[in-house]
Amino acid sequence: MKKLSLLLALLIGLLFSPAVRAQSTANYFVGKWAITVIGTPNGDVKLTFIFERQDGKLIGAVRDSTEKEVSKITEIDEKDKTINAAFTINDHDVALSLEPVDDDHVKGSLMGMFDAKGTRIKETDPKKK
Repeated sequence: MKKLSLLLALLIGLLFSPAVRAQSTANYFVGKWAITVIGTPNGDVKLTFIFERQDGKLIGAVRDSTEKEVSKITEIDEKDKTINAAFTINDHDVALSLEPVDDDHVKGSLMGMFDAKGTRIKETDPKKK
């Protein structure tokens, strides 16, 4: 009887685990990301993307290496585990696709032509210092 209840508990746990994972991926991209676009005509480009959820939608902005905002993200399309973020930079409309690699890393491409990789920027709370 113990084996049956243990087996039943394990089965129920397996059924609920995808649902828990799905809920956590909904806010995976929320936060600050250091993204490097590799091999552009201007060399490797480093940008900071800030994503936040407002009224249920993902919104964001793009900053350069000096933390100056260079563009608002005009549209974000969320699909399963990926996002496509559209924005304007240097008078060009571009789109960046990103997908998770692990909890703190992403990979993707800019316009399907240039590889991109990124790392989550973890903010430290100044009150904890």
